[in-house]
Amino acid sequence: MAQIDNRTVTVTATLTKRGRELLAQNGSLNITSFALSDDEIDYDMYQPTHPQGSAFYDAAIINTPVLEPFSDETQNLKYKLVTLNSGVTSIPTITLGQTEIRVSKTYTGEVVITPSTNPSYNTVSGYTAILANKSVGTIIGELLNGSNSSTIPSFFGDTSSSTAQTAIGLRFRFVPNGSLTTTTTTTLTIVGNESGGSVSIPVTVQIEN
Repeated sequence: MAQIDNRTVTVTATLTKRGRELLAQNGSLNITSFALSDDEIDYDMYQPTHPQGSAFYDAAIINTPVLEPFSDETQNLKYKLVTLNSGVTSIPTITLGQTEIRVSKTYTGEVVITPSTNPSYNTVSGYTAILANKSVGTIIGELLNGSNSSTIPSFFGDTSSSTAQTAIGLRFRFVPNGSLTTTTTTTLTIVGNESGGSVSIPVTVQIEN
């Protein structure tokens, strides 16, 4: 969905690939929520020293042509708009218990990822884990029941939803792919479903000689 006329409140919408799949399966869409973002806004264009005064500080932004809606959900909504508590002036920081995941393809133990947010957020809707290349293994979300409030499947770089895997949870488990034939590295990104913050770490599944 995109605003196509920034002088009036006019929007247009198009279904993503996933939306078309659901429509084909069910014959209707039961849309219960939506997300907004400001991906197309360049805030460097805000001019607080504009010679014509405060009414023109944001004139360049307002006059920028707006984007039409995307049907590829992996290429927009990178900068989601979120509602934070009064007084919060920055996106809460998400931290993990590890800076990387590096395991052998034959590893049978548990690789547990437990995100935390400071100040406290994401305790209800949890986090979305995005494994950029699902061929390295499987990411499993835990401890969050009855929620489907995930972010879009992927939006970092040119990652495609056809190669990425997502999971929702308060914590996650990673299981390496035991059938890999070459050492493979990808990225795991954890996004706060309430705070909008994110953190990424590399994931490497090694082939032992």
